[in-house]
Amino acid sequence: MTTPIAITFSETDIDALSDAQGKLAVIVTPDGKLDAAARRVNRLTKGALARLVDSEQWEKLKVAEVFVMGFPVGLAAEALAVVKLPRRPGAEKARKAGAALAKFKGTAPLTVAAGALPRAADLSLGLALRAYEFTDHKTTETPEQAAAVIMVSKPDEVSQEAAPMLAVAEGVFMTRDLVSEPSNILTTTDFAARLLAMADLGLEVDVLDEDELETLGMRSLLAVGQGSDSPSKVVVMQWNGGGDEAPLALIGKGVVFDTGGISLKPAGGMEDMTMDMGGAGVVAGVMRTLALRKARANVVALVGLVENMPDGRAQRPGDVVRSMKGDTIEVINTDAEGRLVLCDVMWYAQDRFTPVGMVDLATLTGAIIIGLGHENAGVFSNNDSFAEGFLKAAGAEGEGAWRMPLGAAYDALLKSNIADMKNVGGRAAGSITAAQFLQRFVKDDCPWIHLDIAGVASVKTDTTFAPKGATGWGVMALDRFIRDGYEAD
Repeated sequence: MTTPIAITFSETDIDALSDAQGKLAVIVTPDGKLDAAARRVNRLTKGALARLVDSEQWEKLKVAEVFVMGFPVGLAAEALAVVKLPRRPGAEKARKAGAALAKFKGTAPLTVAAGALPRAADLSLGLALRAYEFTDHKTTETPEQAAAVIMVSKPDEVSQEAAPMLAVAEGVFMTRDLVSEPSNILTTTDFAARLLAMADLGLEVDVLDEDELETLGMRSLLAVGQGSDSPSKVVVMQWNGGGDEAPLALIGKGVVFDTGGISLKPAGGMEDMTMDMGGAGVVAGVMRTLALRKARANVVALVGLVENMPDGRAQRPGDVVRSMKGDTIEVINTDAEGRLVLCDVMWYAQDRFTPVGMVDLATLTGAIIIGLGHENAGVFSNNDSFAEGFLKAAGAEGEGAWRMPLGAAYDALLKSNIADMKNVGGRAAGSITAAQFLQRFVKDDCPWIHLDIAGVASVKTDTTFAPKGATGWGVMALDRFIRDGYEAD
């Protein structure tokens, strides 16, 4: 598994700046004020920093961006980054500055003279997140990531503050790794094995196989995977850090590859369907984070792992399947398979654990991308305060999320002539009817959020905190949601 780069915190030693190896960074406020470290570097470079902050280039530089000087005179470092950052930046700006420093760092050693910066821990999180690379299947030798040292006035305090943040980064990395893996590597069996390995962190992990799922009545889920040689599974992970309280439940769609089944997808872009297990990937990353930071909360996570393949045994359009709840579903389109997986896992989670609330995540519909693009996940909920708590957490962590409507009028689109419901409602309001379908499997007294992450789980361009590809969206938001609402005092 990819791990964040090694980041350590040390006492500020301005006399050591001249001999710092690799790359060096100092922080300068937008008004050009130099702290002790920056003044030292300015003297060593014969006034280069003073000339920079008096220049038009400094005026054009945005807050949290860096100006790079190559092979600066008077320093052993091969490059110097001057970070434009207020004396008391918010978390977002500090993280963005860290991300900019990660791009500046490359694989070289980095020393950051952060001094008394109040958000040095957030800077370290941005640095860790943006330094991610998925290189597991490259045969060319990849340079090893050198460590980063952040000089601060109170290293013990900052290190303690940063520890849970870097646990979040490790959870994000797990999610990115899972979403990035090709489907011939990340089979349902391999995915389950990776989750079982997290028992070493203190999680309780159980894997339910096909015989157990059949006994439980999860025939909706099993029908999705019946055309694949990869066995369908449900993995249950429990973190019990909150005493006797009922748990929060997280549910993840884990379709390790989605051909569309008999309703076959077009060939163009089908290779991207390796990421159709993105919801399960986020759930796994959150659970890793909770275990690493020893969260004082009770959280149970369940993921349905299947592969949707066309085969002589595959389910057909027009089939009727029975869910664990007992409702019958007419399968109009076998490419609308994620909801067939989620509905059984959601019902099982409520039956077994009686959670205080339930959040499901899925790369569920292309319609949500039409509506929200790649900036926001769609948020559907039966409970306003539950939804607002998540939206607040997502906003605090800078992860885009937008509330979408639900309503009984949409149910008419799911009416079936031969079963209790259809699995699709047509092109109109596709992401909403998918959520309406799932809501039928939520008990009346259970607060519930459905997150459609099809547009944010993996993207085609670099983002502030990730290279193009898997983003790990949702790990930070859900961790904050749990910290703010479900941690024991």
